[in-house]
This record gives sequence, structure tokens and C-alpha cells, in this order.
Amino acid sequence: MGYHLNFNLIWRHFDKLWGGLLLSVELAIVSIAIGALIGLILAICYVSAGRVVRALIAAYVEFVRNVPLILLVYLVFYGLPTAVDIAYSPTVSFVLTLSLYAGAYLVEVFRSGLEAVPRGQLDAGKAMGLTPWQRLLYVRLPTMTRITLPALSNTFISLFKDTSVASVIAVPELTYGAQWINFSTFRIVEVYLITTLLYLVTGYVILFGLRQVERIFRVER
Repeated sequence: MGYHLNFNLIWRHFDKLWGGLLLSVELAIVSIAIGALIGLILAICYVSAGRVVRALIAAYVEFVRNVPLILLVYLVFYGLPTAVDIAYSPTVSFVLTLSLYAGAYLVEVFRSGLEAVPRGQLDAGKAMGLTPWQRLLYVRLPTMTRITLPALSNTFISLFKDTSVASVIAVPELTYGAQWINFSTFRIVEVYLITTLLYLVTGYVILFGLRQVERIFRVER
């Protein structure tokens, strides 16, 4: 018996996909904002602190980068509340996990950006009488931002796709909505075709917006 495509049932429940898509974008935005803050603070500490601090930061980065995201999601959602007797919603748990996950990758992005700042700019800041914090704020961070924008764009796109992992703890994002429709209608091909297109189009829209930001801050040579 051949399989006949029928999208009517999918359109009836399209609100599940649309609401899930909006939540996926929100999860990505919040997580990369928190992750960027974590990554920036740790990157500054790494380039300016001693060996012990560097070793601790490196241990965090290597642990997160070498453990699958889905396992981290399970550890934070099921393991952490059991260990320290706290309770939080699946959405909060996933944002926490994805933020820590993003932070580990952004540490390396920001660290390489800070170390790529030309030495001449720092020497010029010293000659002007800027304090170390002023050199960081007015010299290193603006230059680092321009250097790391392409890598930040790639990270944001990757995090947006990684929000699909939230479905394993019943966060009602896009993939969870697709699974709900599949279990309710058994139209597996149709629902995942539409879900794929939603991920693809949204990813390109995000990438286009980020490329425009890169053009604004790009340094002309």
C-alpha cells in the first residue's frame, strides 16, 4: 500500500509548530545572551589570571565540549534537583543547560578574539594613559567584537538548532510540537517536512540578519 501525502491534518495543528518555533527562537536568544556573558567573563579571566584559574576554566570547557548536549540536559534536569534538592521547570532547566553549553564554546571564541587584538593598539592605549580596565573596555572589547562576529553568528545558528534537544524533557518547542502532531495524526512525513522547512527558513533569516550586523561593524581595509 502506497503512502499518500495529506497535509490537511498538519495545517489544523499548525499552531503547535508556530508556537514551538517562536519558543525555539526565544530559547536560543536567551541562552546565547547568558552564554556570551559567561564566555566573556571566563575569557577575560583566562587571559589575565594565573595558572590555577586557567586550569579550572579549561576543565569546564573540555568537560562541556566532550559531553553530548542531550546528556547534559538529563544531568541538569534530573540529576541536579536530586543532588541539591531544588525544583525548576523544564524550560528553565534547558535554558540553564544551553547557556552553560554555549558559554564553554564562547570562552574559546572570545579568548582567541582578545589575543588577536594588535599589540600596537594596546601600546597606544598605554601611551594615552589608559588604565588596564579602560584599555579592556575601550580598546580590546570593541576590536574583539569585530573579530569574533562571524564565529558568534555560527554559534547562534548552532544553538538555534540545538533547541530541538529540549523536546526530550517536554519543553514545547518546535520539535516537540512536531512530535505531538505525529503522535496525534500519524502523518510523520508531512509533519517533519514542514518542520524541516521551518528550521531551514528561520536559520537563513537569522543568518541574513547576523550578516548585516557583520557588515555594519566590519573594518574596511
